[in-house]
Amino acid sequence: MLRRLYDWTMSLAARKSAEVWLAVIAFVESSFFLVPADVLFLPMALSRPERAWRYAIVATIFSVLGGIAGWYIGHYAFEAIAAPVLEFYGKLDTFEALKVSVGYETLLLLLVTSGLSHLPPIKVVTILAGAMGVNLGLFIVSAIVARGARFLLLAWLLRNYGENIRHFIEKRLGMIAGVACAVLIVAFAAYRVFA
Repeated sequence: MLRRLYDWTMSLAARKSAEVWLAVIAFVESSFFLVPADVLFLPMALSRPERAWRYAIVATIFSVLGGIAGWYIGHYAFEAIAAPVLEFYGKLDTFEALKVSVGYETLLLLLVTSGLSHLPPIKVVTILAGAMGVNLGLFIVSAIVARGARFLLLAWLLRNYGENIRHFIEKRLGMIAGVACAVLIVAFAAYRVFA
């Protein structure tokens, strides 16, 4: 099923309505959809590099809006909407473990790491932020910074290195983002210990 969903998402990049689909996928990815917007963003930016920045901005805006929707779902409709969605994707246990184990500051760090590298999945963190009552303004700022950094970096890489960087991104972007997130986590831990 996941492979069919991935193939369907990739097929959207060739359509005239690709930019609309990018907005839709970026929105739903941040609140309940399984496939990341990168799957559509990468082939679109490669096929039309002159529009890479525009696509990055569209993906950022709609990803942030989807994150806000996820926040509202977590804050106002957890039992009715969020719990069944998380259970469907097998993320309800992850969600419950995070809810019990993270504090407010750690959750803010998770907002950045999930926005940059999908660790943990962004939909889990946006819903968790709403359920834990993270300040909506702070949530929006962190989402803009994290998602904007991710999509704008991808746009820059694709504009400057084109097809050569595509395979590298597809294979190693998660690892690179994971390392960047690990550095953030270590810096945060050091701050907590020495502050």
